[in-house]
Amino acid sequence: MNPPRPEITNASRPLTYEVEAINECGEALASPIAGEHPLTLYIDKREVVTLMTLGQAPEALVIGYLRNQRLVKRIEEIAAVQVDWETDSVAVTTRSGIKGLAKKMQKRTVTTGCGQGTVFGDLMAEIESIRLREDVRLEEETLYALLDAVRRHETIYKAAGAVHGCALATNEAGASRILTFVEDVGRHNAVDTIAGQMWLESIDGSDKIFYTTGRLTSEMVIKAAQMRIPFLVSRSGLTKMGHDIASRTGITMIGRAVNKHYLLYTGKHRFVKTVMHTMVA
Repeated sequence: MNPPRPEITNASRPLTYEVEAINECGEALASPIAGEHPLTLYIDKREVVTLMTLGQAPEALVIGYLRNQRLVKRIEEIAAVQVDWETDSVAVTTRSGIKGLAKKMQKRTVTTGCGQGTVFGDLMAEIESIRLREDVRLEEETLYALLDAVRRHETIYKAAGAVHGCALATNEAGASRILTFVEDVGRHNAVDTIAGQMWLESIDGSDKIFYTTGRLTSEMVIKAAQMRIPFLVSRSGLTKMGHDIASRTGITMIGRAVNKHYLLYTGKHRFVKTVMHTMVA
């Protein structure tokens, strides 16, 4: 018997809107801009937080938020996720309530994520208990394949800018496929949405690659570790706390990854560099 799944709406919003802008030549042009909507989260009728979101997959965003904030341990604890854009709210109903919710809400850390993400409870509470797989490797050619796939992927950023993107990708010998690509006004929203989709679709992250356009902060590293993903890649840089936590959790973290350039910071034991063949005289 399959475990019960939550009842969810399917309330995606338009991702871009057209407005008029004047270019450098004085011409009026229709210009696409990214959407941004407030979404106030209620858990069992208690207001928790307001998220600013693109609205691409709000149900997955909320489920991933609950997962990454450690407010629920299993998706089976969630009975329903109901999004209502008329009131800009989402109502989450749990099956047995969330033990200690009030206490968890007392301690909040405002993160460096765009849109000011919030982490409940002790930021380091579960770091020491997280164990990532040590029997998986990431080949340099696979990294290049991922970066090429991301470059070719049609994105809202290419049309309108103003968003961050995150991708969950496969780790194959010399190849990588994007399983899901999510964009939002804040990178923490994008990673939470992927976390929610992974729960909804029962995707195992233990051999996957997580890619983000945003910088690698402590929040991003913690969330990747909580999803048991051993490989974290960004086209941007990183923070000291992000580096410290990646070292502690053993994540293979790669930054400044664009085209054929990258910087390998932590978890070097999982990375396999391509052997360069030399000419023999």
